[in-house]
Amino acid sequence: MEESNVDKTRLEAIGAYLPATVMSTRELIDRLEKASKFDLEKITGMTERRVADDTAPRPENSLTMAVSAARDCLSRSRYAPNEIGAVISCSISRTADGRRLQFEPSFAHRIAQEIGADSAVRFDVSNACAGMMTGVHLLDRMIRAGTVRNGLVLSGEHITPIAFTAAREMENSRDSQFASMSVGDSAVALVMDRASDDRDVLHDIELMTCSQYSHLCLGMPSADTGDMAMYTDNKEMHAAERLSLWPAFHGDRLTEQGRRFADERYDFVIHHQVGTRFVDVINAVGERVFATLMPKSLSIVDRLANTATTSHYLVLHQALKEGRIPKGSKVLMVPAASGVVTGFLSATVSSLEV
Repeated sequence: MEESNVDKTRLEAIGAYLPATVMSTRELIDRLEKASKFDLEKITGMTERRVADDTAPRPENSLTMAVSAARDCLSRSRYAPNEIGAVISCSISRTADGRRLQFEPSFAHRIAQEIGADSAVRFDVSNACAGMMTGVHLLDRMIRAGTVRNGLVLSGEHITPIAFTAAREMENSRDSQFASMSVGDSAVALVMDRASDDRDVLHDIELMTCSQYSHLCLGMPSADTGDMAMYTDNKEMHAAERLSLWPAFHGDRLTEQGRRFADERYDFVIHHQVGTRFVDVINAVGERVFATLMPKSLSIVDRLANTATTSHYLVLHQALKEGRIPKGSKVLMVPAASGVVTGFLSATVSSLEV
């Protein structure tokens, strides 16, 4: 094992859950009550998304989907549930027992109980769409510090209710609820432990929050109906100054260590799944700042939409499932979250299987 990888962590197992119900973009647009119809598919590149059924006899919600993803993940892990040292839940949405919003006890506590991780430290993390990235960051540091041997980071996102609120309330395509129309439901779980060789290793994970922009995207009860809603200043969120935050931060961190982006030899990049145009634009910004070509982009935004905290890891899961990531690939993940949160994670993956 290379000396540079000593005392680092790895992604040991991954699992996911997708609701069976598929809703096309056209079906969502047909729900508009006030706004004239517009071409959401052309604007976002999204043709469909998954929608949790919270009215079923066994309701799909943030909690049940997270538990399902955890069980899927643990079915591929070397660790039994009672060997898991930490459970970190990272979802924005917090629906449980149907549509009830739950804050206490913590989701991590309930999930640990459901899966049998009885001895695990458990806590929730909330950091907008960078939630799972933040959970991975924390667990990486906990393992490296010797606080725990391993842990489970997961999120169940039941966020399509904000899309339905937007469909009822939007006045036009420039409405501040427009971004709410781009979401989909899902859950993802990861087991992490200490790296044993350089075939599977988390090389870097760094995050930065620019809180002066925190007002640009806010989730709250609707001002009109009290339903779950999200309000976004899309023009300001995607202004050049915001888009340049990632490459500036990433480049500075690499420079501090005498490294260059072009020399990192990333095989793939996964951006936050805001839309196909966003992915193209942020890649172009990266190429301009780093003066080199971007690695190949992995994306599922066209068929699964923006799944918030789970988006990067859902792309990783689906790409592994579809055989699009050869063993030994070095994957770069770039968050772009309300807050505003940016940063980067890079990992070599060889043993992850789906």
